[in-house]
Amino acid sequence: MDRKSFIKTGIVGSLGLGALPVYGFGENQTEPEPIKTELVKEFVLAGHFNLDKVKNMLNDYPNLIYSSYDWGNGDFEEAIEGAGHKGNKEVANYLIEQGARVNLFVLTMLGKTNLVKPMLEAYPNLIFSKGPHGLTLLHHAEVGGEQSKELYNYLMEKGLTQKSMKLR
Repeated sequence: MDRKSFIKTGIVGSLGLGALPVYGFGENQTEPEPIKTELVKEFVLAGHFNLDKVKNMLNDYPNLIYSSYDWGNGDFEEAIEGAGHKGNKEVANYLIEQGARVNLFVLTMLGKTNLVKPMLEAYPNLIFSKGPHGLTLLHHAEVGGEQSKELYNYLMEKGLTQKSMKLR
């Protein structure tokens, strides 16, 4: 690139940056309202056991799928995590199909050994991580039933014996 082209590119680029606020990147953009806390709580509770309510609420408020409720002391939980620690595979699978953020605890409950074991081999200390309410991977493997039996045994072999741990 010669000097003349370089200068032209710089001038045109600078002018383009001045237009950013017009296209929603500047201070003229209004922030969306946060989802009401009580609505998030209702959705998270429904995620534990009520597929029909989950479907209806997602239909009305699609971004609830990404929301988490704070039960206090940093004990955050999403609807999919409620399904995970209750062993509700139907709700968990539905939420995954809708694009929910899946995690190691839910995958353990679902018995996804081919996904969970390599992650735990790569990061061995995750075996002792705490999920919502301090529930461990062992708890999630237990509520997963027969599908998660291999993971339950694997976790026990690796030294995880607690099903819950106190959150700080």
